[in-house]
Amino acid sequence: MRELNKLAALIKQERDSIMARWRQQVRELPSARTLDTATLDDHIPGLLDELATALQAKSDQTIPEALAESSPPIHGLQRLKDAFDIEEVVAEYNLLRGCIHGLADEHALTLQGQPLHIINRVFDHAIGLALQTYATERALEVQRRREEYLAFVAHDLRTPLNAISMAERVLHLTLAEEGLSVESAQMLSALRRNVNQLEQLVAKVLEENTNLQTEAGMKLERREFDLWSLVESLIHELQPVAGTASTQLSNKVPDGLIVFADAWLLGRLFQNLLANAIKYTPSGKIVIGAQELGAEGVIECWVSDNGAGIPLAFLEKVFEKGETDPDDPGGTGLGLAIVKTVAEAHGGKVTVTSTEGVGSTFRFSLPTKANATNA
Repeated sequence: MRELNKLAALIKQERDSIMARWRQQVRELPSARTLDTATLDDHIPGLLDELATALQAKSDQTIPEALAESSPPIHGLQRLKDAFDIEEVVAEYNLLRGCIHGLADEHALTLQGQPLHIINRVFDHAIGLALQTYATERALEVQRRREEYLAFVAHDLRTPLNAISMAERVLHLTLAEEGLSVESAQMLSALRRNVNQLEQLVAKVLEENTNLQTEAGMKLERREFDLWSLVESLIHELQPVAGTASTQLSNKVPDGLIVFADAWLLGRLFQNLLANAIKYTPSGKIVIGAQELGAEGVIECWVSDNGAGIPLAFLEKVFEKGETDPDDPGGTGLGLAIVKTVAEAHGGKVTVTSTEGVGSTFRFSLPTKANATNA
């Protein structure tokens, strides 16, 4: 019993030195190296007080209840925000446990029997509570991102589906003038049915995921590629939609302009901007351009149109998820949110200028390879 009281008193007296020793060791963990002292310490000083109280009480019967009502669960959430992995969360507790053993050795205290049992009970239960909340929140985060990704992909499918549907209608009208055969009519009818089914599936996915929060958690696969070629292929794919609206698409990206980005995600970004511009620029012109801003270390891209423009009251929130055109009841408010998410995932930013009746220009930046690599 004397060892219990003496160890409890030492923990209280030497708490600052224990914390200093622990911080020195825990900063060897990769995720802890850049944290300030307050964030690193988090609830650890309180845990030392709880350990001292448990030792003085000479019983561990209330330890699980006390810890459950204190801070280990919150600590698990904090360490998830701090980008700790599970092994690092366990390691920081075990390092603190080692500091307690070191303190006992320095004062010739033998940690056997009840003292060792109480110490292990406190630390093991704290680890369990922290990991439980960490793992639960991590699983929820993964699920949210998967659902959001599905919603983003479903939204982006609408543009090529519209292009296919438009192409089918044009083809049907063209062939009808030349005399549509029974076999061709059956093929076009099957194509129309399948497109309709896909459109219904996409609408269902979007309906079930309209309340998701936009998070920039995309994994990028950056590589160097020619931007003109990417834009030109998108214009070709969207031509059926633009042609139906009598909208002219013009690629003004300089030849040989190389960007360092995720080609698929950048294609989605441009696709959403172009689809949005086509929608509000019937019988107008849309220009896609880009330039390298060497002094800023970025490549600036833009999509400009001479369409309807955006009302001033709506301009500041066009990139917010769920914000849709009041005159478009079928909108999901995802398109420009995707643009913002992709741009920010690359380390860039997106802006818009617009005047009603004159048109709009959406601009976004992409870091050059040197800046993206160093970011």
